[in-house]
Amino acid sequence: MRLLIFDLDGTLIDSKLDLAHAVNAARAYMEMPPLDHSLIGTYVGNGAPMLVRRAMGTEASQGEVDRALDFFIRYYSQHCLDFTVLYPGVQEALDRLRGAAVPMAILTNKPVRISHQIVNGLGLAGHFFRIYGGNSFEQKKPDPVGIDALLEECGLPRESAVMVGDSAVDIRTARNAKVQACGVTYGFQPESLKETPPDILVDDLRELADHVLQTS
Repeated sequence: MRLLIFDLDGTLIDSKLDLAHAVNAARAYMEMPPLDHSLIGTYVGNGAPMLVRRAMGTEASQGEVDRALDFFIRYYSQHCLDFTVLYPGVQEALDRLRGAAVPMAILTNKPVRISHQIVNGLGLAGHFFRIYGGNSFEQKKPDPVGIDALLEECGLPRESAVMVGDSAVDIRTARNAKVQACGVTYGFQPESLKETPPDILVDDLRELADHVLQTS
């Protein structure tokens, strides 16, 4: 493993509360009652437009969804670091990998500007050579375009890369790109990994760091 590509929400950061607050703020703006935070967590993973679409429900028109999405983005950009933290072990794992000069990138379906904002705010900007978000390409994960771009930038073969994530979306992205997949047992949707099992499964990113550094 010579290139590590990380999902963001549910993999590196616990952003459940800030996302839930932003979703419910958008629903309040649209004069709708709040949703349970645990339900909102199941809506995360396919980008902000899909998150808001799901949160608004099938009865909402596209125009209403667009209005709610616009509010959600504005609200979340101002509150994305209110309660968001790194998962246990993430800082240590990333520090070790950075110290060993392992190339690392982020590929998320979250809007790229907010992704940069969060990574910078958590002091991790220097760990990643690239951050790609859900609006960096025409297609989002599980389309392989983001991984393809990162491989081309690094000049590395597919067999040297691994996609790390907490959901089936990330595993399918890895499969579509023909790279290795690593799942984490915490996060937003670890139960989805039973349907789409990864090549490697870890409870803590320090386990992945151990594996990478022992085999490099």
